[in-house]
Amino acid sequence: MKKNLLSIIILSLLVVNIILTVVMMLSVIKTNSATAELVTDIAGVLELELTKDDGETPSVSLADTEVYTIADAMTITLKREDGETEDHYCIVNVALSLDMTSEDYATYKDSIATMEGIIKSEIFAVVGSYTLSEAQISQQQMCDDILERLQALFDSKFIYKVSFSSIMFG
Repeated sequence: MKKNLLSIIILSLLVVNIILTVVMMLSVIKTNSATAELVTDIAGVLELELTKDDGETPSVSLADTEVYTIADAMTITLKREDGETEDHYCIVNVALSLDMTSEDYATYKDSIATMEGIIKSEIFAVVGSYTLSEAQISQQQMCDDILERLQALFDSKFIYKVSFSSIMFG
């Protein structure tokens, strides 16, 4: 009789343990999903990406990269903010990273120097569309916008990166 009573007590404790484990797991899962949703919302507000998009930036080795630097520094007038009366300027030197393995590289490598005026025009258009505060905060976004416009101009992705070798605001 004592063995049966002891078995019944052990069985009831096991059942209670399983019930408490299930309750604990459900509360942890619910809290975890709420936290994940909050992180996703915050990332959306900050315009961050939680996953890497494979189509964005091709990985080109340094050996397959040619850097074309625009010869002169460009002084660009920035867009005025609301209520501003004085002009602000951005002095920028731009470098283009070219993919030497691209099919279009052979087509455009010699003519890119002659098209420098058109390239500068695109850079002026993009940088000039930013206000001083936007330009100071969003330098990488400016590079991405310039890259997008240059890739559309050449109808090719042989230019795979735009970077500022120097940038000053005034």
